[in-house]
Amino acid sequence: MSAHVRAELLKLRSTRTNLGLFAAMLGLVGFVIALHGFGLPTEALGSRPKQLGVFGRGELLGTLFAALLGALSITSEFRHGTIRPTFLVTPRRGRVVAAKVMASMLIGSTFGLLAAALALGVGSVAFATRGLEIRLDGGDYALLLAGSAAAAALWAGIGVGLGALVRSQVPTVVGIATWLLFVEGLLIGDLGFGDVGRFTPGALGKAATGQDPLLAPGLAVLLLALYAVASTAAGWVSTERRDVA
Repeated sequence: MSAHVRAELLKLRSTRTNLGLFAAMLGLVGFVIALHGFGLPTEALGSRPKQLGVFGRGELLGTLFAALLGALSITSEFRHGTIRPTFLVTPRRGRVVAAKVMASMLIGSTFGLLAAALALGVGSVAFATRGLEIRLDGGDYALLLAGSAAAAALWAGIGVGLGALVRSQVPTVVGIATWLLFVEGLLIGDLGFGDVGRFTPGALGKAATGQDPLLAPGLAVLLLALYAVASTAAGWVSTERRDVA
Protein backbone atom coordinates (compact mmCIF):
# COMPACT_ATOMS: atom_id res chain seq x y z
CA MET A 1 0.00 0.00 0.00
CA SER A 2 2.86 2.41 0.71
CA ALA A 3 3.97 2.19 -2.93
CA HIS A 4 0.47 3.10 -4.07
CA VAL A 5 0.35 6.08 -1.71
CA ARG A 6 3.74 7.29 -2.92
CA ALA A 7 2.54 7.03 -6.51
CA GLU A 8 -0.58 9.03 -5.72
CA LEU A 9 1.44 11.66 -3.86
CA LEU A 10 3.67 12.01 -6.91
CA LYS A 11 0.62 12.49 -9.13
CA LEU A 12 -0.79 15.14 -6.83
CA ARG A 13 2.48 17.03 -6.49
CA SER A 14 3.33 17.01 -10.18
CA THR A 15 -0.07 17.86 -11.69
CA ARG A 16 -0.34 21.44 -12.88
CA THR A 17 -4.01 21.63 -11.97
CA ASN A 18 -3.21 20.89 -8.34
CA LEU A 19 -0.44 23.45 -8.29
CA GLY A 20 -2.94 25.92 -9.72
CA LEU A 21 -5.43 24.98 -7.00
CA PHE A 22 -2.83 25.66 -4.34
CA ALA A 23 -1.88 29.03 -5.81
CA ALA A 24 -5.54 30.00 -6.26
CA MET A 25 -6.28 29.04 -2.66
CA LEU A 26 -3.50 31.22 -1.28
CA GLY A 27 -4.51 34.15 -3.45
CA LEU A 28 -8.18 33.85 -2.53
CA VAL A 29 -7.48 33.47 1.19
CA GLY A 30 -5.28 36.55 1.20
CA PHE A 31 -7.87 38.56 -0.73
CA VAL A 32 -10.88 37.48 1.34
CA ILE A 33 -9.20 38.02 4.70
CA ALA A 34 -7.84 41.42 3.65
CA LEU A 35 -11.28 42.38 2.35
CA HIS A 36 -12.91 41.50 5.67
CA GLY A 37 -10.08 42.82 7.84
CA PHE A 38 -9.85 46.20 6.14
CA GLY A 39 -13.38 46.55 4.81
CA LEU A 40 -15.68 45.71 7.71
CA PRO A 41 -16.55 48.50 10.18
CA THR A 42 -14.57 48.45 13.41
CA GLU A 43 -17.64 47.71 15.52
CA ALA A 44 -18.09 44.48 13.56
CA LEU A 45 -14.59 43.33 14.47
CA GLY A 46 -14.27 44.21 18.13
CA SER A 47 -15.40 40.97 19.77
CA ARG A 48 -13.68 37.60 19.91
CA PRO A 49 -16.42 35.67 18.02
CA LYS A 50 -16.43 38.18 15.18
CA GLN A 51 -12.65 38.15 14.88
CA LEU A 52 -12.72 34.37 15.00
CA GLY A 53 -15.24 34.44 12.17
CA VAL A 54 -12.87 36.49 10.02
CA PHE A 55 -9.87 34.27 10.72
CA GLY A 56 -12.09 31.22 10.17
CA ARG A 57 -12.53 32.11 6.52
CA GLY A 58 -9.16 30.46 6.04
CA GLU A 59 -10.62 27.15 7.25
CA LEU A 60 -13.54 27.41 4.82
CA LEU A 61 -11.36 28.08 1.80
CA GLY A 62 -8.73 25.54 2.81
CA THR A 63 -11.49 22.94 3.20
CA LEU A 64 -13.01 23.83 -0.16
CA PHE A 65 -9.77 23.53 -2.09
CA ALA A 66 -8.76 20.36 -0.25
CA ALA A 67 -12.11 18.79 -1.20
CA LEU A 68 -11.59 19.83 -4.82
CA LEU A 69 -8.10 18.34 -4.72
CA GLY A 70 -9.50 15.02 -3.55
CA ALA A 71 -12.29 15.01 -6.11
CA LEU A 72 -9.95 15.88 -8.98
CA SER A 73 -7.51 13.15 -7.97
CA ILE A 74 -9.94 10.51 -9.22
CA THR A 75 -12.36 12.30 -11.56
CA SER A 76 -9.44 13.53 -13.68
CA GLU A 77 -8.40 9.93 -14.24
CA PHE A 78 -11.88 8.95 -15.35
CA ARG A 79 -12.10 12.03 -17.55
CA HIS A 80 -8.79 11.43 -19.35
CA GLY A 81 -8.96 7.63 -19.36
CA THR A 82 -5.82 7.12 -17.28
CA ILE A 83 -7.89 5.14 -14.78
CA ARG A 84 -7.71 2.13 -17.11
CA PRO A 85 -3.94 1.61 -16.90
CA THR A 86 -4.14 2.45 -13.19
CA PHE A 87 -6.57 -0.42 -12.65
CA LEU A 88 -4.55 -2.70 -14.92
CA VAL A 89 -1.49 -2.16 -12.76
CA THR A 90 -3.57 -2.51 -9.57
CA PRO A 91 -6.57 -4.80 -10.31
CA ARG A 92 -7.79 -4.50 -6.70
CA ARG A 93 -9.55 -1.21 -7.21
CA GLY A 94 -10.22 -0.65 -3.53
CA ARG A 95 -6.50 -0.21 -2.99
CA VAL A 96 -6.42 2.55 -5.59
CA VAL A 97 -9.26 4.39 -3.87
CA ALA A 98 -7.65 3.93 -0.46
CA ALA A 99 -4.30 5.22 -1.73
CA LYS A 100 -5.97 8.27 -3.26
CA VAL A 101 -7.78 8.96 -0.01
CA MET A 102 -4.61 8.76 2.08
CA ALA A 103 -2.55 10.86 -0.32
CA SER A 104 -5.29 13.47 -0.71
CA MET A 105 -5.80 13.69 3.04
CA LEU A 106 -2.10 14.23 3.59
CA ILE A 107 -1.83 17.05 1.08
CA GLY A 108 -5.28 18.33 2.03
CA SER A 109 -4.14 18.81 5.62
CA THR A 110 -1.29 20.95 4.28
CA PHE A 111 -3.80 23.02 2.33
CA GLY A 112 -5.84 23.59 5.47
CA LEU A 113 -2.85 24.39 7.66
CA LEU A 114 -1.35 26.91 5.23
CA ALA A 115 -4.72 28.53 4.51
CA ALA A 116 -5.30 29.03 8.24
CA ALA A 117 -1.79 30.34 8.79
CA LEU A 118 -2.14 32.84 5.95
CA ALA A 119 -5.53 33.94 7.25
CA LEU A 120 -4.09 34.53 10.71
CA GLY A 121 -1.17 36.48 9.29
CA VAL A 122 -3.16 38.70 6.95
CA GLY A 123 -5.95 39.21 9.50
CA SER A 124 -3.53 40.14 12.25
CA VAL A 125 -1.84 42.71 10.02
CA ALA A 126 -5.21 44.18 9.04
CA PHE A 127 -6.37 44.46 12.65
CA ALA A 128 -3.06 45.94 13.79
CA THR A 129 -3.10 48.49 10.97
CA ARG A 130 -6.55 49.65 12.05
CA GLY A 131 -5.58 49.75 15.73
CA LEU A 132 -7.90 46.90 16.72
CA GLU A 133 -6.98 44.75 19.68
CA ILE A 134 -6.92 41.06 18.82
CA ARG A 135 -9.10 39.18 21.31
CA LEU A 136 -7.81 35.70 20.49
CA ASP A 137 -5.27 33.91 22.69
CA GLY A 138 -2.68 31.23 21.97
CA GLY A 139 -5.22 28.45 22.39
CA ASP A 140 -7.47 30.02 19.78
CA TYR A 141 -4.60 30.24 17.31
CA ALA A 142 -3.60 26.62 17.92
CA LEU A 143 -7.18 25.42 17.49
CA LEU A 144 -7.60 27.39 14.27
CA LEU A 145 -4.47 25.81 12.81
CA ALA A 146 -5.10 22.26 14.02
CA GLY A 147 -8.82 22.33 13.29
CA SER A 148 -8.30 23.71 9.80
CA ALA A 149 -5.74 21.02 9.00
CA ALA A 150 -8.03 18.26 10.30
CA ALA A 151 -11.12 19.58 8.52
CA ALA A 152 -9.29 19.99 5.21
CA ALA A 153 -7.80 16.50 5.45
CA LEU A 154 -11.20 14.92 6.10
CA TRP A 155 -12.86 16.94 3.37
CA ALA A 156 -10.16 15.79 0.95
CA GLY A 157 -11.21 12.23 1.78
CA ILE A 158 -14.85 13.18 1.23
CA GLY A 159 -13.87 14.62 -2.14
CA VAL A 160 -12.23 11.38 -3.23
CA GLY A 161 -15.26 9.38 -2.15
CA LEU A 162 -17.69 11.66 -3.98
CA GLY A 163 -15.47 11.66 -7.06
CA ALA A 164 -15.34 7.87 -7.11
CA LEU A 165 -19.10 7.71 -6.70
CA VAL A 166 -20.07 10.35 -9.29
CA ARG A 167 -17.04 9.93 -11.60
CA SER A 168 -17.96 12.93 -13.76
CA GLN A 169 -15.66 15.83 -12.92
CA VAL A 170 -17.85 18.87 -13.50
CA PRO A 171 -20.87 17.77 -11.41
CA THR A 172 -18.58 16.69 -8.58
CA VAL A 173 -16.63 19.94 -8.46
CA VAL A 174 -19.70 22.13 -8.87
CA GLY A 175 -21.59 20.11 -6.26
CA ILE A 176 -18.85 20.44 -3.64
CA ALA A 177 -18.42 24.17 -4.22
CA THR A 178 -22.17 24.80 -4.21
CA TRP A 179 -22.69 22.85 -1.01
CA LEU A 180 -19.92 24.54 0.95
CA LEU A 181 -20.40 28.06 -0.33
CA PHE A 182 -24.18 28.31 -0.68
CA VAL A 183 -26.34 25.39 0.43
CA GLU A 184 -25.12 25.13 4.01
CA GLY A 185 -25.38 28.89 4.44
CA LEU A 186 -29.02 28.74 3.33
CA LEU A 187 -29.80 25.84 5.65
CA ILE A 188 -28.23 27.42 8.71
CA GLY A 189 -29.13 31.03 8.00
CA ASP A 190 -31.98 31.94 5.67
CA LEU A 191 -34.00 28.71 6.00
CA GLY A 192 -33.65 28.53 9.77
CA PHE A 193 -32.35 24.98 10.11
CA GLY A 194 -29.55 26.03 12.44
CA ASP A 195 -29.93 23.16 14.90
CA VAL A 196 -29.76 20.55 12.14
CA GLY A 197 -27.34 22.52 9.99
CA ARG A 198 -24.80 22.48 12.80
CA PHE A 199 -24.16 18.81 11.98
CA THR A 200 -23.66 19.23 8.24
CA PRO A 201 -20.10 18.48 7.08
CA GLY A 202 -19.14 22.06 6.27
CA ALA A 203 -20.42 23.34 9.61
CA LEU A 204 -18.50 20.59 11.39
CA GLY A 205 -15.31 21.83 9.78
CA LYS A 206 -16.09 25.27 11.12
CA ALA A 207 -16.77 23.85 14.58
CA ALA A 208 -13.43 22.00 14.50
CA THR A 209 -11.72 25.39 14.71
CA GLY A 210 -13.74 26.50 17.73
CA GLN A 211 -16.20 28.74 15.87
CA ASP A 212 -19.29 26.93 17.19
CA PRO A 213 -19.55 27.43 20.98
CA LEU A 214 -22.23 24.71 21.24
CA LEU A 215 -20.20 21.92 19.63
CA ALA A 216 -16.84 20.74 20.95
CA PRO A 217 -14.04 20.74 18.34
CA GLY A 218 -13.11 17.13 19.13
CA LEU A 219 -16.67 15.95 18.61
CA ALA A 220 -16.89 17.96 15.38
CA VAL A 221 -13.78 16.25 14.02
CA LEU A 222 -15.16 12.84 15.00
CA LEU A 223 -18.49 13.46 13.25
CA LEU A 224 -16.73 14.84 10.18
CA ALA A 225 -14.57 11.71 10.13
CA LEU A 226 -17.78 9.64 9.97
CA TYR A 227 -18.84 11.62 6.90
CA ALA A 228 -15.43 10.92 5.35
CA VAL A 229 -15.70 7.20 6.10
CA ALA A 230 -19.21 7.03 4.63
CA SER A 231 -18.19 8.92 1.50
CA THR A 232 -15.09 6.80 1.02
CA ALA A 233 -17.02 3.56 1.55
CA ALA A 234 -19.63 4.59 -1.02
CA GLY A 235 -16.92 5.47 -3.55
CA TRP A 236 -15.05 2.24 -2.80
CA VAL A 237 -18.12 0.04 -3.36
CA SER A 238 -19.09 1.92 -6.50
CA THR A 239 -15.59 1.59 -7.95
CA GLU A 240 -15.46 -2.14 -7.21
CA ARG A 241 -18.85 -2.90 -8.78
CA ARG A 242 -19.08 -0.61 -11.78
CA ASP A 243 -17.31 -1.07 -15.07
CA VAL A 244 -14.88 1.55 -16.34
CA ALA A 245 -16.56 3.31 -19.24
